[in-house]
Amino acid sequence: MEPDTAAGPSGVPAAPTSRRSVTGTRGTVAALFLLPALLLLGALVVYPIGYSVVRSFYDRSGDGFTGFDNYQALFTDDGIRTALKNNVIWVVFAPTVATALGLIFAVLTERIRWGTAFKLVVFMPMAISMLAAGIIFRLVYDQDPDKGVANAVWVGVHDTFAESSAYPKAHPGRESPLEAAGGGAFVTKGTVSVGDTVTLPLVGVAPDLIPDDAGRAAAPKPEADRITGTTWQDFTRGKGAGTLNEVDADELGYPGMKIEAVKDGTVVETATADADGTFSLSAKADGAQLRLPAGNFQAPYNGLDWLGPSLVTPAIIGSYIWMWAGFAMVLIAAGLAGMPRELLEAARVDGANEWQVFRRITVPMLAPVLAVVTVTLMINVLKVFDLVFIIAPGSSQDDADVLALELYRKGFSEDQPGIASAIAVFLLLLVIPVMWFNVRRLRREVRR
Repeated sequence: MEPDTAAGPSGVPAAPTSRRSVTGTRGTVAALFLLPALLLLGALVVYPIGYSVVRSFYDRSGDGFTGFDNYQALFTDDGIRTALKNNVIWVVFAPTVATALGLIFAVLTERIRWGTAFKLVVFMPMAISMLAAGIIFRLVYDQDPDKGVANAVWVGVHDTFAESSAYPKAHPGRESPLEAAGGGAFVTKGTVSVGDTVTLPLVGVAPDLIPDDAGRAAAPKPEADRITGTTWQDFTRGKGAGTLNEVDADELGYPGMKIEAVKDGTVVETATADADGTFSLSAKADGAQLRLPAGNFQAPYNGLDWLGPSLVTPAIIGSYIWMWAGFAMVLIAAGLAGMPRELLEAARVDGANEWQVFRRITVPMLAPVLAVVTVTLMINVLKVFDLVFIIAPGSSQDDADVLALELYRKGFSEDQPGIASAIAVFLLLLVIPVMWFNVRRLRREVRR
């Protein structure tokens, strides 16, 4: 191809215009436009990374070169080792469960009319910041069932199958005919005989905790062929009011209190107190001691210690899944929308059931999307900090520790910037292979 020429004023052809100069000019213009972004990238990314790498080889003051001592501390410091172990748990479970739930939600919402509304509700936590989500779940996991939703549900389910005691703090008062029998139970000091009346006074139950069906306590009435008695709250308001170990007019019975007649360590008969606290035993109880079993005084079930040392990490992972399952669902639903429906219909025509279609066609065809979602979440959980810092209380924060939190603590709380920089570099080395895998897969998908 001939170079472009132009005639000069005297008719003499001018020098040919170089296409390379045009290309060079365009490159210069492009570089000028990229320069601000490159400067910001260098100042905010490249320089901090480089400085962190250099700083990780120096001591606390920054003056003494320590070599790889800070990196050695990553595997010898107990706090960092706990953080590393928790990070492994996070990487294994959080992305897997979030992706699995996203897949289930995406597949099921295709079959319901209100699928869009359901997706909106599931995706809504993504609009909440990590800080707000942490505060929400700190309240959700509160130990008190009256405050924490998780324990309110757990206690409700537990109490459905195992009734809690109404008298957890009840105990004998002064000069009581009862004494401790071990294991939280109380027993009469002597034996009873047919025709006797027995009083079993107790104290220690707050008035607002006495059952609503409790009535005025009644003194036991003797019966010739039976043993009768009363168990009640032996307390009357006012100084000097009421008579000790006797039923007074304003005192309440203990309805539902269980009484056992025990002979030689064997329970021969049981009874349950009525609303006025009275009970009755047959002649089988003659010569027995009366025992109030420990079940009457068991403290009410208070749920699980969600933020205790053993459950704090799974609990925080649960809050993370609540936030990110919607993200996984939306991406998987987008991949599902692009799946050729004729393959699914052909499989159903050939006799495959829905589980076979899902397992042999849907999941394999969504494998690239599932991989991208899982890897993206893995990168995210390697850097998790906010949820752990906010949700885990001070008493169990060491047990919930992760690398990003340990970096913060070493760098700011313990003033060990060298080790903090080493943790930062270690996190970068962990993230780079996962990011490389994700980028490579995305490029492969673009080529297709």
